[in-house]
Amino acid sequence: MPDIAAVKAALTSQRIETPSWGYANSGTRFKVFAQAGVPRTAQEKIDDAAQVHGFTGIAPKVALHIPWDTVDDYAALAAHAKDRGVELGTVNSNTFQDDDYRLGSLCHPDPGVRRKAVDHLLACVDIMDATGSKDLKVWLADGTNYPGQDDIADRQGRLADALAAVYERLGDDQRLLLEYKLFEPAFYTTDVPDWGTSYVQCLKLGERAQVVVDTGHHAPGTNIEFIVALLLREGRLGGFDFNSRFYADDDLMVGAADPFQLFRILHEVAKNGGFDPATNVAFMLDQCHNIEAKIPAVIRSVMNVQEATAKALLVDREALAAAQRAGDVLTANAVLMDAYNTDVRPLLAEWREERGLAADPVAAYAASGWQERITAERVGGVQAGWGA
Repeated sequence: MPDIAAVKAALTSQRIETPSWGYANSGTRFKVFAQAGVPRTAQEKIDDAAQVHGFTGIAPKVALHIPWDTVDDYAALAAHAKDRGVELGTVNSNTFQDDDYRLGSLCHPDPGVRRKAVDHLLACVDIMDATGSKDLKVWLADGTNYPGQDDIADRQGRLADALAAVYERLGDDQRLLLEYKLFEPAFYTTDVPDWGTSYVQCLKLGERAQVVVDTGHHAPGTNIEFIVALLLREGRLGGFDFNSRFYADDDLMVGAADPFQLFRILHEVAKNGGFDPATNVAFMLDQCHNIEAKIPAVIRSVMNVQEATAKALLVDREALAAAQRAGDVLTANAVLMDAYNTDVRPLLAEWREERGLAADPVAAYAASGWQERITAERVGGVQAGWGA
């Protein structure tokens, strides 16, 4: 049976990075819904992220998105984060919101546009140097909408050349994390549509190029835990963008749509060494709050990842392996289901109280007065949102 002390120790070492854009205004393709108290600056986003870490105890990093989080002095921004008890994490690039990128960025047929996109990624590495970030995340909206629009194979070659230029610029302790997405906004071909394409491109670059799995970026019915297990086995799982989807890339709170899938993914992470700090898997949230309050929604996602992790750690691996060796299908499945059906909320409440945290972080945040404070203080200026 699993050792509860070992489970608690693993939960204590868990780290989940929160996204700066998760604290900004967001919405659907048709409307961005503004909320009171939303940050206006990168510094205020960090202030909100510090609240999430303060109430959960396991969210000490804030991911940046460039140019949404552009500042004059990135070292000063890192110092601001440190003063708030957190640090700056992954630098996320943006080569999809400029008019020049209508036909793509790194894969664009025009070498001048490709150069512009590469220069942006190189500037992101400069920011990493200033902030101490170790990871550059690249997600591309590149692709085509119509047959014959561009040469599919040539676009892969352009992508490889561009990524190689960026990879060469990385420091020895920095990584390039290549994300993939089934579709959108390209509907006929997407240049990095799946884990295999990302994996092939990363193999060409070197060991410090790794694949990012966004849980919302797959076709319905895709076995994401299989992808996770394979990439961990090959040493190429660089990180996660955790969120939930019902239909496409919904970016809902983690575990909202299919908590059993989240458990299955984290079971493979636990079983295959993904929680080992040496494996260096970056666990990050990527969610955009259409209608719900932002800080409580991020706290809820962190808690949902914790709950799924705790269940994954409770799997009796010895019993599972024995059933698998014996070909006992029903027992093997029952071992997993026993862990999944365990109510781990009392365990997590106990774990939090042992660390001086509130047993219910969402309730504690609501009682803290922070939301009322930022609603009163953050008046005037321009709220952060998509594109800012």
